[in-house]
Parts: sequence; C-alpha cells; structure tokens
Amino acid sequence: METSGKGPSGETIDTPQHRALGSSSRVAIMRLVRTSAAGLTAADVAAQTGQHLSTTRAHLDLLVEAGLLVKARASGGLPGRPAWRYRAVADDPAPAPYRALAAALLEHLPANESGVRDTAVRVGRDWGRQLAANVRDTANPVEAVTTVLETLGFSPRAHAPEGGTVDVHLRTCPFLDLVSQNPDAMCGLHAGVVRGVLEQRGAQGAGTVLEPFGAPDACVVHLPLPSLSDEDPA
Repeated sequence: METSGKGPSGETIDTPQHRALGSSSRVAIMRLVRTSAAGLTAADVAAQTGQHLSTTRAHLDLLVEAGLLVKARASGGLPGRPAWRYRAVADDPAPAPYRALAAALLEHLPANESGVRDTAVRVGRDWGRQLAANVRDTANPVEAVTTVLETLGFSPRAHAPEGGTVDVHLRTCPFLDLVSQNPDAMCGLHAGVVRGVLEQRGAQGAGTVLEPFGAPDACVVHLPLPSLSDEDPA
C-alpha cells in the first residue's frame, strides 16, 4: 500500500517531484548532477555511483519525467548520435511569453524520432523569419539573433571565440519543461528560429548548430558568420 507524506500544515504531499525523490539513489543522483555545470551522461553517473548502467538510466528517466532534470544531446555539430547529457533544471526558470505557442507547435510535430528534428527546424525557420521582421532594419544578423533570443527569454550573449565564427551563449531556457518532453524537437525548433532570423537578414543560416550544454553555464549556438569585428553586440 502506498502512503503520501504530510506537509507542515497537514496537507498531502504527493507530487511527481516528491515521488521521484522518494528514493535515496535518485536523491544521490540529483546531488551529483547538480554539481556538474556541464551536465553528465548516464555512463558518468553510473561510474560515480557504482550503479548498473540500466538502473542509472531508469532513475534518470524518472527524474526527467518529474521535471527535475532535463536531457539533451551535446554533439557540437559532429555526425552521429551522442549520448544524452543530463542537467538539473533551474529553480526559477525564466518567464516564457512564447511558451504556449512552442507547446502548441510541439503537439503537431511527428512522434517518430528519425524525422522530428528536421520538421522542428523547418517550423522554427518560419517562426524565426516572422520574429526577425519585428527587429529594427539597421540591426546586423548577430544583433537580430540576440534580439529575438532575448525576446524569447534566453538571456543570450554573443562571443567571438578563436576560429573566426560567432557563438551565442543561451544562459537561461524558458522552455526546459518542453525540452524534457522532446529534446530533439525543442532544440531543433530553437536552432531553426536562429536560422530563420539569419536568413531574414540575408545571411547564411544552414550551418547553424545549437549545442546543448555547450558551455559550463549555457547552451551554445554556433553561427556560420565571421567573427565580430567591433564590440560585442549583446
């Protein structure tokens, strides 16, 4: 028989988060993942906890379903399908004025994993073009990208790392709960938005790569644009 805990006022506590943390193993996993700013793979967690890999994956999936962790693939644009990486959800996610629209779009994307990302990118490109049309005409492509991403709640900041291209760090994500439901679709949608913004500004968008957990404190969008010549536009 299952019983529910009681809160300080005698109310019943029976939330997905409470149930997910009802296991000492999952509590330990949560603490471990929270200490890693770049996120951990299931293999990383299994190695550090001594658990069997399949057991670790089951615990991680429960924590994702409860909204305590988010998972995404950090590929860096390389071919193949890398392992999922897990990161703790922020305690105070940023407000998301477009969250309802993103949720509606997500419901209409195909469920099959093989085509969902490509479809999401196409939807995002159309959305990005529309959003970019509201950005001042004098804004260059990088400024247009950061302006749109700021509007969506991503707290972007442009960087010019060595290599001659521009990176945009997304320091918050107002769509983390949706990312947890369908990581490939949501990350594809956001990459598509950036591509659409660039194309609306007459720039090349096809080489855009969104790398989840690409920096210790942010996801990273790699733009197919020359390095910033002047000051940081963000």
